[in-house]
Amino acid sequence: MALTIGFKSIDGSMLATVGGKAANLGELTRAGLPVPQGFCVTTDAYRAVVQAGDLAGTTPDNARRTVLETPVPQKIRDAVVAGYRELGDAVPVAVRSSATAEDLPFASFAGQQDTFLNVVGEDAVVDAVRRCWASLWTDRAVSYRETNGIDHTTTYLAVVVQRMVQSAVSGVMFTANPVTGTRDQIVIDASPGLGEAVVSGAVNPDHFVVDGDEIVEKRLGDKKFVIRSLPGGGTEHVEVGESGDQCLTDGQVHALAVLGRKVQAHYGSPQDTEWAIDDDGELHLTQARPITTLFPLPDNPDGGAHAYFCFSLAQGLERPITPMGRAAFREIAQSAFEIVIGDPASQSYVEAGERIFFDVTKVLQSKVGREFVTRLLGVMEARSSEVLKSLFDDPRFAIRNSSPTPALKRVFRLARRFRVPVTAVKALVDPEKAVRTALLMEREVLEKSANLSIEQALRQCTVPVLPGLAPTALMGFAMLGLVGKVVKTKPGELQTVLRGLPNNITTEMDMAMWDLAQEIRHDPVALRQFQDGERPAALDRFLSRWGHRAVAEIDLGLPRWSDDPAHVIGVVRNFLLLEDGQAHPDAVFARGAAEAEAMIETLARRARGRGWFVRFALRRTRLLAGLREYPKYLIITLFGALRKRIAEFGAQLVADGRLDTADDVFFLDFEEMRSSQGDLRPLVAARREVHDREMRRRHIPRVLLSDGTEPEAVHHGTPVEGDLVGTPASAGTITGVARVVMDPVGAHLEPGEILVAPSTDPGWTPLFLTAGGLVMEMGGANSHGAVVAREYGIPAVVGVREAVSRIRTGERITVDGSTGAVTALDDGA
Repeated sequence: MALTIGFKSIDGSMLATVGGKAANLGELTRAGLPVPQGFCVTTDAYRAVVQAGDLAGTTPDNARRTVLETPVPQKIRDAVVAGYRELGDAVPVAVRSSATAEDLPFASFAGQQDTFLNVVGEDAVVDAVRRCWASLWTDRAVSYRETNGIDHTTTYLAVVVQRMVQSAVSGVMFTANPVTGTRDQIVIDASPGLGEAVVSGAVNPDHFVVDGDEIVEKRLGDKKFVIRSLPGGGTEHVEVGESGDQCLTDGQVHALAVLGRKVQAHYGSPQDTEWAIDDDGELHLTQARPITTLFPLPDNPDGGAHAYFCFSLAQGLERPITPMGRAAFREIAQSAFEIVIGDPASQSYVEAGERIFFDVTKVLQSKVGREFVTRLLGVMEARSSEVLKSLFDDPRFAIRNSSPTPALKRVFRLARRFRVPVTAVKALVDPEKAVRTALLMEREVLEKSANLSIEQALRQCTVPVLPGLAPTALMGFAMLGLVGKVVKTKPGELQTVLRGLPNNITTEMDMAMWDLAQEIRHDPVALRQFQDGERPAALDRFLSRWGHRAVAEIDLGLPRWSDDPAHVIGVVRNFLLLEDGQAHPDAVFARGAAEAEAMIETLARRARGRGWFVRFALRRTRLLAGLREYPKYLIITLFGALRKRIAEFGAQLVADGRLDTADDVFFLDFEEMRSSQGDLRPLVAARREVHDREMRRRHIPRVLLSDGTEPEAVHHGTPVEGDLVGTPASAGTITGVARVVMDPVGAHLEPGEILVAPSTDPGWTPLFLTAGGLVMEMGGANSHGAVVAREYGIPAVVGVREAVSRIRTGERITVDGSTGAVTALDDGA
């Protein structure tokens, strides 16, 4: 059992023994990078002092007290002292925690355990090691592990003891831009003195962005505070006054960038590093860990510039999609590409971060493609449309095909193949019959799919049915648009016509759920059963008709309501609380339908001689537009039937001892599901772990470029006059109520409130769990508060002068983490 190990004897495979930080420092030392000499007090030493299982069952306060009060065994003390003496005679050292759950690819643990700087003397080093052990059980560290789903009983602490660099200047360097995601940019925050000033957010540092061989951004901070080592041990915070001088030369910035690229090349992934430059100008690397907040990139075989649109997010699905759900969409995408572009092997379908993306590079490079897709998304997902438009001026996506001819030929070919004009005309002439024909497709799809394999059903019963439905619904919206050309309308008037639409399958389902609630309300037996947690017969009847629906239902791998009716039960329970008859859904729907009919008459009268056409057109809008929900409904109906068939495979795999539960089959793909041999449980366990980790991801890009850039996070403007301006730290925009907090102890933050603070250290972390956004008066883009804000997916702006004095608690503000602007809104906003 090794109690201490020198850096030169440590490699990345020793995580369980030395923890994340020491494993990385050992890797970097062995790679020949300029790491100050040091050693690690191993997790075996920690285990000899405390039992993690015992501590996990008590409060964090008790756990810390237990560690601090437990004597350090003489054998461990002797090993620590021996390692310290090898570094030099009473040499100043930094003593840092190195947990087994730390500096991981999915969780940085930035600042969650304690660090002690400029520790001098054998007794002081041993005491600092003990205090590092105890810091594994701070409130913030416990909360962070729970947030990231990490078991306390499996987390152990090693401790790094490393020669101190008496820094002239130091800071943090990210080898990819953590705000925009751009992998080709290196971001450096620097300030005089020890790097703790930058890491903790106590100072507004100088900020540099390096792209290739060019410094493309340079923002100088005030650097009012310096942390310095004291003779004999310890540190001091010194207020030095505002400095407008650049603390790094351009040459030093480039030298840091070169070092950063070496670190990234060694690990093969972007890294978050800490560095220091001593009085002699020598550069030292004091820490490296993966950047945990970058969204994964899709595979890019050709290495060229690509733009990816997130289909998952456009469907309102932020959560990851199960492996079986993605396998289903791969089949559907293959069918779509074969039908639309004649290429079933198209590489336009991609996956990243367990989400579905489409490569829209060729769309952006086509004049017709740009117009069509941005207009379509303008109706479906307007923000994505705006983000794609921001790429129009990017030379990588310049138009290469301006001719509309190929697109028109394809449209005409598809229209002829699927008899679109005939369907549209029939809908216009006899809308009632068109609706009846459309509604018959549910039975046709289910009957056809029953005679096909699961993959064949996905390919043949999804995309091919859409041309039979879409023209009918689109004719309704076309009529609405024509009326807008014929009659001068006010904002919102045409939308009123769409209220309370008939033939809307989603509305029908909602009304059925309301009817279920009313049936339970008026049946004493059913009401008692419902209140006692039993399932009344009325609920089973509802599920027999609508049980194939679900929340996040486009994921075939997720349970349907018939599998788990908890959501339906919750909605019915809320319906039972509705006492106001005017708020009842059926009354609201009827009121909307009446308002729509009244608006038709209003617009017809306004049209005068063309009133007949307005009535004709809008009556067809009312009858046909509701079918817009039906194509998706058919797909979900098919998913419900296929899910039952897949579950049968799962049951057989359980019977064969190859899976633990039938639902585990949804963490396989179709080929794996049908495989004839092998234990599938390890594969499922690994995929569940990745899926659970992605469930905790807070920020999903609408559009992602192949170099990692999220266009939505890139500065597309400048703050307006009157805005408070700081450094962009975590992309996104949030409008909410500000809560100015000067001390986290006892502070209360309502969910969604924007935390405004002078600066933050790890003790503030629990407040981030409910914060909607963050504004810090101090700190840079790589300070602790910024790192945690990115991990939690909340917009953040740091380094905002006088933020805590100019922003008032209760004031509504908008925080733009992409431009660095904080805007106060009028009271009426």
